[in-house]
Amino acid sequence: MNDIKLLVFAVVQEQDHDTAVRALVKLNVPVTFFASAGGFLGRRNATLLIGLREGREEETIKSLEESCRQRIEYLTLPLEGSPLPMPAPVPVTVGGATIFALPVERFEEI
Repeated sequence: MNDIKLLVFAVVQEQDHDTAVRALVKLNVPVTFFASAGGFLGRRNATLLIGLREGREEETIKSLEESCRQRIEYLTLPLEGSPLPMPAPVPVTVGGATIFALPVERFEEI
C-alpha cells in the first residue's frame, strides 16, 4: 500500500524543468511532468505532478525554491491602441515556481 497524502502541482519555467526534476528524484520523490504554457506572458512551462507522503512537503518545496530561479526579462510591449511597440523595453520578473498542494483522499496503483 502506498501512502501518498498530498498531490503537488508545480508550474516551472521550461529552462528550470530538468534541474527541478533531478532535485526531486534525488529526494526520492515521485514526479511526472507535462509541457504547458500560459500565464501572463504565454511562455512555455512544465507542470510537475508530485505525489508526497506525509511530512515531505517542506523539503520538496525547499528543493523547488533552490532549483527554480526568478529572472528579469525585458519585453517590448505594445501600448494599448497603438500598433507600434514601446520605445524602451520593460523589465518583468519571471520564473520561480507556482505551487498548488491538494490533499489526497485515495490513491491506488492498478
